[in-house]
Amino acid sequence: MMLDSKAMKEANRTTVYFEPRLYRALKLKAASTDRRLSELVNEAVRLALREDAIDLETARQRRREKGRPFEAFLKELKRDGLL
Repeated sequence: MMLDSKAMKEANRTTVYFEPRLYRALKLKAASTDRRLSELVNEAVRLALREDAIDLETARQRRREKGRPFEAFLKELKRDGLL
């Protein structure tokens, strides 16, 4: 999602420290896709937050499901010849 001039004026600035190789990869991707580094970072953060929201909703929907002990699950896997 490309930021227009109004959104750029309203955007917050911060300092982020990237691992050198990750930063290089990010710069290369930005150059090859003709996008700003901040656009790529915003998109990645947005995707991560969306995944978190989906995970939280799934957990909320499944909270009433009965759990089962890990040991019992391992026993079933062994019984079925999968371990």
